[in-house]
Amino acid sequence: MRILTRGVTAASAFVLAFGVIAGTAEAKGPGASEAEVDTSGNRSGSDLVSMIRYTGATTGGGGRGNVTPVGNWDPPACWYEPRSAEEFSKYVENMYDETVNTPGQHSYAKAAVGMFRNEYKDGKYKNYNLDQKDEGNWWVAVRDEARWTEPEAQLCDKQPFWVENGAAPPVDNAVTPQVLAELAYNRVQLPTTEVTLAPETTTKVNLPTWAWLDKARFKEVSVTAALNVGGLNIQATTTAKPVSLRLEPGTPDAETYPASGECTINDDGSIGEPYAKGKSDRTPPCGVKYLRSSGDGTYKLRATITWEIDWTGTGGAGGDLPNGTFGNDQDVTVQEIQSVNR
Repeated sequence: MRILTRGVTAASAFVLAFGVIAGTAEAKGPGASEAEVDTSGNRSGSDLVSMIRYTGATTGGGGRGNVTPVGNWDPPACWYEPRSAEEFSKYVENMYDETVNTPGQHSYAKAAVGMFRNEYKDGKYKNYNLDQKDEGNWWVAVRDEARWTEPEAQLCDKQPFWVENGAAPPVDNAVTPQVLAELAYNRVQLPTTEVTLAPETTTKVNLPTWAWLDKARFKEVSVTAALNVGGLNIQATTTAKPVSLRLEPGTPDAETYPASGECTINDDGSIGEPYAKGKSDRTPPCGVKYLRSSGDGTYKLRATITWEIDWTGTGGAGGDLPNGTFGNDQDVTVQEIQSVNR
C-alpha cells in the first residue's frame, strides 16, 4: 500500500511515526513536490506493540495448529489499548530521538515525527497530559503481529487520544474481555489431527478401514489473554472443545462410515472405536472403505476436527464464539486384493 502526502499532517505523522496504518515509512523521490511514502508493511522498532499477554496452549497466532473459524468471521486484526501518560510520553520521546538521530534518515520522516511529537507535547495537548496522569489514559491503535499487512489491520487508523477514567473509548474495537477472547481464539494451539487407522497405512480395496482418535489426545484446550496496563486490568479465557471428526477419503471412489463422513465424539471423549481382533465382520462406527486401488501412489485422507469454542472473562462476561476446524492430511495406500485362480 502507498500513501501520497501533500505536506505533513498529524495523521500522516502518526503513520510515519508509529506504523499503525503501515510499517516502516520511507519517503520516495527527494525534492519532489509530492512525497510518495512506501508503507508496504515492514516492521520497525518504532511500531506500537500490543501489551496483551497470552498463556495456555498458545501459538504465535495465525500459524500451523490454529483453529479456522467456520463461516465468515475472523478475530480482530487491530484494536485500541490504553497507555498511561508516563508510558505514552516515554514511547514518543524515545521514538523521536531514534528518528532524528538515525544517520541518513529522510527529512520528511524527521519533520513528520517532530510534528507528531509537538501535537502531544506542546500543541493540542500539554506535556502528554502528565499533570493529569491519575485522571485518564492515552488510547493507541495496535495490530495483530500475525496479520500485519492485511487490509483489516488498517482499519484502526485513529491517532492516539485521551480518555478520562470511567469514560468509554469512542471507537470500535476498544479492548474489552470479548475482544481479548476473540484474540485468544486465533492463538489456540490444537493437536495434529492424525487418526489411527486399521489397517494402518496400507489397506485393501473394499475392505472397511477403521478410524479413531484417542480421548487422551483430544481434549479441551484453552488460551487466556490478559491486559494490565494504564490502570486497566482485564482478561478472558477462550476454550476449544472437540465435538466431531470429519473424514474425506481423498477420492470419490470411496465410502465413509457413517455415510455423512461425520464421526461424533463419544461420551468418554474419544472419537470412533479402536479395531480389535474379532471385529472384522462388523461395520466400523467411524472409518472409510476404498473402492479402487491407489495404484503406484496414495490417497490423501483428510481428517478434520470441529471444535466448539466459548469464553469467560472479567466481571462474569462470557459467551460463545464461532465453531472452528483444524485438519491434516495423511497418506493411505490402497491395494487390490490378490487372488490365485486354479
